[in-house]
Amino acid sequence: MSELSASEVEAYLQMHPDFFNEHLPLLETLTIPHPSGAAVSLVSKQLELFRRRHNEMEGELKNLISIAQDNNESSSKMHELTLAILEADTLDTAVHNLEEVLKECFLTDFSSVKIITHTPCKTSISDLFVEPDAEVLVAFVKELTSNHARCGRPTVVQAEFLFGSDAFAVQSCAIIPMAFKEIEGLIAVGSRDAERFNQDMGHLFLTQISEIVGTRLIALLKAESE
Repeated sequence: MSELSASEVEAYLQMHPDFFNEHLPLLETLTIPHPSGAAVSLVSKQLELFRRRHNEMEGELKNLISIAQDNNESSSKMHELTLAILEADTLDTAVHNLEEVLKECFLTDFSSVKIITHTPCKTSISDLFVEPDAEVLVAFVKELTSNHARCGRPTVVQAEFLFGSDAFAVQSCAIIPMAFKEIEGLIAVGSRDAERFNQDMGHLFLTQISEIVGTRLIALLKAESE
């Protein structure tokens, strides 16, 4: 009887995955190399692999749960913001409600709204409107032309324009453009924490803030100009 080759044994085991179920004692007699140099039984090695895979899966599950919790929390915050903006029946109230919900729900230290237009409406909010040809807007060309939020440390010019006397207290911020056909402007949220708004942050919720706030401001500006 000819001796079986290693490839033939491997092929046979692949075709009969239940082989060791019917030959359990064989598992304790087989040994396989171990990185330490010692030999361990196939059962011990299999248990080691099972434990490692279990730990990996447990880690993946915890990560998925954490992501789900974060998403649920973010959705709840966006819901609060949406309600606060929709409840506003004037431009002043909309900006005030936005500032409150950003502070309470998003834990921001500073916030600012700027609307770029040649025809400002009557408002009690100082510096809400800015002329389209204002020189300071050069500092925001990248955000406005790309219509993408930018997170990180603002330049001195950006901070002074957006946050006024609080400029030097702002260590990080998110600059969110409103670059739509009916409205152009900026929403900014700032923090004393340099890591609060960093460059690696996702921009999905920031974009949603721009869309929600921008849509409501368009309607209020139209109503107040009539």
